[in-house]
This record gives sequence, structure tokens and C-alpha cells, in this order.
Amino acid sequence: CAEHGVPESQCVECNPHLLPRGKERPFCKKHGVAECPLEYPEIAQLAQTPTISAADRARAERALAFRARPENNSKCKLHHRRIQFASLEAVEKAGIEIQPVWEAPIVESVSAYGEVTYDQTRVARLSSRAPGTVWKVTKQVGDRVTRGEVLALVDAAEVGKAKTGFLQAIVLLRLRSKTYEQYRQLPGAIAEQRVREAETALQEAQIRLLSAQQALNNLGLPVDADALKEYSEKQLAAHLQFLGLPASLRQTLDPQTTTANLLPVVAALDGIVVNREVVAGEVVDPSKVLLVVADVRHLWLMLHPRQEDAQKLAPGQTVHFRADGTGQTIQGSISWISTAVDEKTRTVKVRVDLENPEGGLRASTFGQGQIVLREEKNAIVVPSEAVHWEGCCHVVFVRAANFLAQDAPKVFYVRKVRLGAVAGERTEIVAGVLPGEIVATKGSGTLRAELLKNNLGEG
Repeated sequence: CAEHGVPESQCVECNPHLLPRGKERPFCKKHGVAECPLEYPEIAQLAQTPTISAADRARAERALAFRARPENNSKCKLHHRRIQFASLEAVEKAGIEIQPVWEAPIVESVSAYGEVTYDQTRVARLSSRAPGTVWKVTKQVGDRVTRGEVLALVDAAEVGKAKTGFLQAIVLLRLRSKTYEQYRQLPGAIAEQRVREAETALQEAQIRLLSAQQALNNLGLPVDADALKEYSEKQLAAHLQFLGLPASLRQTLDPQTTTANLLPVVAALDGIVVNREVVAGEVVDPSKVLLVVADVRHLWLMLHPRQEDAQKLAPGQTVHFRADGTGQTIQGSISWISTAVDEKTRTVKVRVDLENPEGGLRASTFGQGQIVLREEKNAIVVPSEAVHWEGCCHVVFVRAANFLAQDAPKVFYVRKVRLGAVAGERTEIVAGVLPGEIVATKGSGTLRAELLKNNLGEG
């Protein structure tokens, strides 16, 4: 047979009785393919007719409902074609390789480049609460710190002034309280006006103490005046000298030579010192950041997907991030999607929460993120090289079930397929083939060329 390249007596196209086609099935509108195996499982080129389960149908429905899939022309008759070889040797000579259709996980995702940053809710930029001179810095970049730990000491005159004001206020309150109580214990002997004056003076002293106490609180040096009622003036002065410093640090300081103006700069959270911008002796004020502490166990990944891709995203979606240069992959989830589009790049900012318990991922790391839109654990897949576009349809070439039988025609069927996700070397088949069927992969272009030749011959 000059047209089909096999002995004319063996040509199944010229002699249909050698391999009857069977009755023609209508185009499956539900799945968008002709000869749909999900609706007509008997057409599958398998040893036994497979059973189509509810899970098989649900899997196809999920894939079709997720997004629009490439459609096939319902009027095209390519699926009637069968490509025949004269022998197994002819198949091998043509360089055709085969592979069974199988089930495998498939993921549809959106790719976007991004950068790892510190979680801004877990970064503390520490400054002095009052102007002064840095007396001592106890931590270096890279040191681990705990919340409340002293990182630096600032010699601030405002601190000494506030302590003096508090000490004066508490001593004055004690004096006014004592005077008022004496007047109250001598009724009639003291004019009523003087009693009222003493009471007013007592109230003024109480207000002054509250003001002095608040001044210390504002400096980060909380003090409880009620707890100091039994302290003598000397004990009060000793207590206030190193107010706000932990006992372990107080023991290293000499009360006779150490100033009472020390203001501690303490860590606001557990983390690591990631930046230090100060040395002892430097004059500072509240506007200058002295140290930066970050909790590196939790990081942010800022992705920049295209505007059109951002429409598919939603909080909670899983993201796989691959860092450049390391091959390290880490997983997180979307926590925020910007409501604005960048005017210059036309991308949308997406924030991903990353867990980093081992600290292996570092801030300012660039890489690529894959935002998972759909994940199918048991998708039907074929090698991508097995799929061909014929201008109006996607097709694969399915080997006949009895291909290896000694006297059986060496036939490949042209099967239309509905494509799902394409993941590199694998392509999801929503409908058109079933697991276990054998498809041509490498060298399948030879089959396609034969198909085109036959079509041209008809023309």
C-alpha cells in the first residue's frame, strides 16, 4: 500500500475488516474529547475493559472546573486515523519509544520571583529613651538575646534628674503626711484653716509623687512607690541608683564610682542582634537606632507575581520557595495580597509567612516562589513529548492492546485528549486516555508526520 506504507494485504485502513473500527461514539461535550474513555471505557487499549469510578469522574470535573482548558474541535475526524507499521522492526527503526500512561501528583502554580525579609512584626529597632552618652554596649552582632535583656547602657542626665525628683517627692510626701496626721490628732488645738492647708499640701505632695513616678515610667524605669513605703532615705537612694538594671549587672557595678544616670536599652523580644550602630562614648538621642534585634525563626517572603496572575491568588495558598544559589526549598503560605499594583513593574506584592526554626534561611535572599493553585495527588499524566497539537486538537498515539501478538497489526490509534496542567516533562490528561494504556513518546513525531501525509493525500 503506497499510501500507508505497509503491504496492501495487511493495511487496516484499506481493508477495514482486518481491524474493525466498531461503532462510532458521539463527541463527549462534558469532557471535550471524541471517543471519551471516561464515558466509553471499552475503547481503552487495555487487556480488560477498565471500570471508571466516581473518583475518576470527580478528578476530571475538578480539573475542568478549576480553569478553562484547551478545547478540541468536535467536527474533526482525526481520531478515526490509525497509523500502521509493517513490523516491530519497522517501529524500532523509526526510533519510536513508548511509555505507559500513569498516575502521579500534578501541581498547577504561579511562578514569581521574590526576596526573603525579616518579619516586620518581629523586628525591634532599639533606641535610647533620653539623650545621653553611650556608657557601655554589652552585645555584638550575631549574639542571641532574650526579651528584657540589657543590650546597652546610656548615661543620660535626664535619668538622674527623674530619680532625684522621685526621691524628693517621696520624702516630701512623708513629711506632709506626718504633719497632717499630727494636726488631726490635736482637734481644737489647731485652727481648722491650718488643718485644711496641711491636707491640701498633702494632696499636692501625692500628685507630685505620681508625676515623678510617671517620669521614671516614661524612661522605661518602672517603680512602685507603695512598695517603697518602709525604705529609709538612704535605702531609697541605693534602690534608685541602679533602677531598671538586672541583679546580675548590678553586682558588677561599684556604687561609689558608678553614676546613677544609667538608662538601660533592653531587648523587646527574643532574637538575634542583626545590626549594631553604636560604640561606647558616642552621643545619642532617641532618634538614633542603636541596635536591631530580629526573631529569625519567622521570616517573610515578598513575592511579585504579574498582575494577571494575582487574580488567581488567595490567602492561605501554599508557596514553595527555592533560594538562588543554594537549592534550598522551604514552604510557607500566603498571608497578605496587596490591594495595589506597582506603577512601574505592574506586579502585585504578596507576603508569605515562612517558618525558619533552624535559621538556615537568611534575610535578603532572592529566589523563585511557586504558588500552588491546584494540587492533584492522582492525576493521569503522560510525557509531554507524547502530546501533539494538530491545529484544532491535541492528540496522542496509543498503541493497540494486542500490538505484541505475533499476527496482530502493528497499529497506533490517534486519540484526542483534553490537557490539564503542564509541569515540565509531564502533562496532565483530563480526558482521552486511561492509566495503563501505552503511548508513543520519543519519536512520536514520525507518527505525526505519517498522519499529516495521509491528510495531504486526501486533500
